[in-house]
Amino acid sequence: MFELVVEDRDIDAAIYQSDRHQRVYRAVDLYAERIIRSNRDEDAKADLWFVVIPDRVRQYCRPRSSVQASVRINSNLIVPPEQAAKAHAAPFMFAEMNEASEPYQFEPHFHNQLKSRLLHDQVLTQIIQHKTISAPSTWSDRDKDSLAKMQSQIAWNLSTAAFYKSGGRPWKLNGIRPGVCYVGLVFKQDQRGKDTRNACCAAQMFLDSGDGVVFKGAVGPWYNPVRGDFHLTRRAARELIEVALKSYMDRFSEPPKEMFLHGRVRFGDEEWQGFVDAADKSTAVVGVTIGEGERLKLFSTSTIPVLRGMAWIGTERSAYLWTRGFVPRLRTYPGLEVPNPLHIGISRGNADIHTVLSDILALTKLNYNACIYADGLPVTLKFANAVGEILTAGPTKGTPPLPFKHYI
Repeated sequence: MFELVVEDRDIDAAIYQSDRHQRVYRAVDLYAERIIRSNRDEDAKADLWFVVIPDRVRQYCRPRSSVQASVRINSNLIVPPEQAAKAHAAPFMFAEMNEASEPYQFEPHFHNQLKSRLLHDQVLTQIIQHKTISAPSTWSDRDKDSLAKMQSQIAWNLSTAAFYKSGGRPWKLNGIRPGVCYVGLVFKQDQRGKDTRNACCAAQMFLDSGDGVVFKGAVGPWYNPVRGDFHLTRRAARELIEVALKSYMDRFSEPPKEMFLHGRVRFGDEEWQGFVDAADKSTAVVGVTIGEGERLKLFSTSTIPVLRGMAWIGTERSAYLWTRGFVPRLRTYPGLEVPNPLHIGISRGNADIHTVLSDILALTKLNYNACIYADGLPVTLKFANAVGEILTAGPTKGTPPLPFKHYI
């Protein structure tokens, strides 16, 4: 077991900086540099690092946080922030100015930036606020009630996440067909440039075993500000899926029999052709659109809402699926509102709608990061925003395909 200590005085010197980017960058440095140095110097490497942060780190190291004047430390600004933010595209002539611009290449968000900066060294972390695991005698009056009620949930979440990130598999789905992979597409706008169309793309591939891998694609003009959606070019789509399928081939020595692509919007003709180009001729490629079916609600005449897993099949290619609802095994509905269904559509390729619905329902149970029976969204889309935020939190050029657990 390794233990690295970050002194309070060092934390305060970082998080009270007046400049937001420098504040977060210095705070992340205190943890990231120590972890990376230990990983490189020690023969025995830690499987998982628990990063316990004081509550004030979370308070001051977020995008909209500010420091009160009584404790604020004026930051030394060698380069104006507006110019420093552009240094990744147009570097300065002098090394000192480029070095001073480094904090502005990252999102001023402690959690996302730490995860992003550790990707290159493939370090697994579990970030925890100190009060979450502190003794009850130290709880403030404001937190006392909520923390007391959440002790079992905290214990479950931490133990399950630690087991998963250390290489274990907390549970496995039963009845999933072999030779099938599920790919969820991830898009996140890149705010570092002037072009609002620029976005990062990635693919999350999940196997029948429950294992997941994230593959980063290219940054490009994938966002359409008029329609508010994302679409790839044929080439970008092909290259992204080629990387995912190569990983599958390396593991199983044969292409998948079926590949289901999950997205929030219907795939365009050009990007779909790119997906098909990347797949082996023996692989059946199916595009599935998954959205919130808020237009439809079913009300029960009793106190029990609709059953989780119920579906209303409209056509051979579309249906409504209730992934939230009453769970007979638990004898309760783990929710407060009338459950909304998901609208499922087979937008490309051919598959049996019953099979598609069954797979999606199963994929809602692969969240190893929370103390809940099942999610409303399949894991292919559930963490799309979280993965996208880490991929765009800083420069990640050269980051290899990494297991999904690096991003949660």
